Amino acid sequence: MLDGRWRHAVDRSTQPVGRALVRLHVTADVLTAVGLVMSAVTGVVVASGHLVWGIVLLFPTGLPDLFDGPVAKVSGTASVRGAFFDSVADRVADTLILGGISWYLVVRHHGTAALLPFAILAVTQLISYQRAKAELLGLSAKGGLMERAERFIILGVCFMAGAVSPAAFVPALWGYLSLVSLTAVGRFARVWGEAEGPIRPARTERPARLRRLQHQRGTRRAKVAWRESGAFRPLRPSEPLAARWRAWREAEATARAARQQRRASARARLRSGRHFGRGDY
Repeated sequence: MLDGRWRHAVDRSTQPVGRALVRLHVTADVLTAVGLVMSAVTGVVVASGHLVWGIVLLFPTGLPDLFDGPVAKVSGTASVRGAFFDSVADRVADTLILGGISWYLVVRHHGTAALLPFAILAVTQLISYQRAKAELLGLSAKGGLMERAERFIILGVCFMAGAVSPAAFVPALWGYLSLVSLTAVGRFARVWGEAEGPIRPARTERPARLRRLQHQRGTRRAKVAWRESGAFRPLRPSEPLAARWRAWREAEATARAARQQRRASARARLRSGRHFGRGDY
């Protein structure tokens, strides 16, 4: 929900912090690793029963995930490897924190309450898988009630409830499970409605014939632009063959420059956002 409605506002507010971190030679991968380590610390602290400290540690656990994208954009280090590392680190971080909650419930709440964090983990992994699979099929599965930022907020509310009254912790987790389940159902319904018809190939899997047609179209556009620029002069039959050859080479050079410009623009778009959206799954 936050990713869909206020993403641009969040990006504008975090970009100055990203520039400051780049000046300090902090990379996006370092921030991702710090968030992963802090999630392990948070899981251990929660497992030991210190829910108030768990609330405090949620901030250094979640903030690196907020700033690694701006750092990657400012430094120009956005990459597929960084996107993969960030997504995997987010899944591991969720597992560590919810594992700590399960340990806490085993020690202080006897019975089947310790299975509740595993149910939450299963549904959150399903939410991430739905988006990844939909994007692989060329569809969009962004948004929803409980993305990663909202899950951190509600988890902090659950910790607050448990710190105030241990008996309120399990009902709060049941509410958490209900919200993430609604998100999973909503994403499924959205993708199901959008996926009517045959499977659409991903943008990176263009057929060879389509690539040839796009290349030919780009070449024709470049030649038309060259003619309209005034540099084009029709050849007269009386002109020697060398002049014809020189004019043809100029047209090919113009078309080649246009292709290189398009490739540079595509690379710039790739560098402009590390994660093909770093991590709000």
